[in-house]
Amino acid sequence: MRVLLHICCANCLLYPLKVLRGEGMEVMGFFYNPNIHPYQEYARRRDTLKDYAERVDLKVIWRDDYQLERFLQAVAFREGNRCEICYHMRLEAAAQVAKHGKFDAFSTTLLYSKHQKFQSIVEIGESLGKLYGVRFLPRDFREGWKEGIEESKRLGLYRQQYCGCIFSEKERFLGR
Repeated sequence: MRVLLHICCANCLLYPLKVLRGEGMEVMGFFYNPNIHPYQEYARRRDTLKDYAERVDLKVIWRDDYQLERFLQAVAFREGNRCEICYHMRLEAAAQVAKHGKFDAFSTTLLYSKHQKFQSIVEIGESLGKLYGVRFLPRDFREGWKEGIEESKRLGLYRQQYCGCIFSEKERFLGR
């Protein structure tokens, strides 16, 4: 099965890639993250992923246009639903690429993080899969949370301290 895997960062890729490849799936990555702020953070996550993808021979489709304004416009006055809006933006882009590229399915490394809203991601992914005619592969990669963290430390990967958006950065500093 050919799977397009949306990737938020290299750290969150480690365990899902291991699992999917272990199941014999042909995985191609997709990087699109208009939510990440500031640009230096975006670039550091992108560059870390580029380095890691080369190490593990993972081909990645790069939608490398920094669209912070698009993200902010989408969540303005709806900050309480910002995560769901963000998931939708990124998963819709992945579904479109998966359909165009004739992939059998698409998924996301967002399903790895214990800090993300797992059920929302699954519901949005499945809805977009139906809309675009490409199967969404819902996997609970959270079981490998500790393993992924230990591996990323062992590899010396850059480890970010917040989800990526300006709101999560604020929450990080306010201790929420």
